[in-house]
Amino acid sequence: MTIDSTLSLRINGEHRRVPEGMTLAELVNSIGLDPLRVAVERNLEIVPRSTFGTLRVEDGDDYEIVHFVGGG
Repeated sequence: MTIDSTLSLRINGEHRRVPEGMTLAELVNSIGLDPLRVAVERNLEIVPRSTFGTLRVEDGDDYEIVHFVGGG
């Protein structure tokens, strides 16, 4: 965390700063994805979708977010 109340994260290999206190669901929404259509790995561990709304992101977290696309 820094003085400006933001956290430093890595999302799919890219560094990002986000507001302190953000939940994983809010993070997914902030990058334009639907939390119901993604799989998330946090610090090399799969995150259960049922926890997205309560799990707070932390400074230094490393996320891999994969979204599902329909079609054929």
